[in-house]
Amino acid sequence: MGASEGKYNIKAVSNMLGIQPGTLRAWERRYQMIAPVRNDSGHRLYTEEHLRTLRWLISKVNQGFTISQAISLMENSSSAMEGADPPKKDILEELGDKLLAALLNFNNAQAHELINQAFSLFTIDKTVIDLLGPILIKIGDLWEDGKITTAHEHFASSFLRSRIESLSNSFPHSSFLPKAVAVCGPGEKHELGLLIFTMYLRRKGFEVVFLGTSIAEHDLEVVLDKVRPKFLFLSCTLEENRSAVLKLADEIGGNYPALHIGLGGIAIDSIQFQQRQLYKENIVGMTRMEWEKWLKKRIDQLK
Repeated sequence: MGASEGKYNIKAVSNMLGIQPGTLRAWERRYQMIAPVRNDSGHRLYTEEHLRTLRWLISKVNQGFTISQAISLMENSSSAMEGADPPKKDILEELGDKLLAALLNFNNAQAHELINQAFSLFTIDKTVIDLLGPILIKIGDLWEDGKITTAHEHFASSFLRSRIESLSNSFPHSSFLPKAVAVCGPGEKHELGLLIFTMYLRRKGFEVVFLGTSIAEHDLEVVLDKVRPKFLFLSCTLEENRSAVLKLADEIGGNYPALHIGLGGIAIDSIQFQQRQLYKENIVGMTRMEWEKWLKKRIDQLK
């Protein structure tokens, strides 16, 4: 197999380069700096040249450039990527490695200490979204690959949920901002990603009713009738649940035409192009930048 043939899937690239799959997809959509081919199942396949390009861009971002500045620099210098070295780990990534190890060793005290250290160095949003979020994804991947036990996954998930919930519930909400409901879609059992997004909303002053998993569709409408929110956020992490989540979004949208419905999660972010076009107004995205853009547009529509 030649260097020009795609052979790495997005999960492998994420692990090799330390970049979140959602961030990588966002870069590709926004800047088209690489164009991975897709296999028969529609999954991206990356070449050695793609990896070389991404390593160079990540090294520039770690030096302080924005991704748009790094891409502009790359496009204006034909020799810019020659001899590019893999990026060195930054402080946040090192903390992430130590925290993951502490969780997998069931070391409760050390895990708390590392998170407290992160809060002393970084903002709340950065710590939760850029530190705890990636760890959550790694733990899920390790469990799905059979590399850790259910006990490891339950302990780590319970620990992270406790810290995020405690923080999330401490933020006051603004009476000037609309109410929101956040719920996992049908069949979904993973709620930590949605909890992180809920914390982000509460941090901005939104009053959010967090329902989590295992909510019957009829019960959801009862909540909507009682709370009368302006926003409903549905999370989907597993591709086998995506059709049911999209169907629910269509039904809720038909019954509540004034409700802004946001869709998020790994399974939504990996939706194919044709279907993505149908739901492009609903897809919230995977990065803070995408969340900010989506919310601003909808809040402006409410004014």
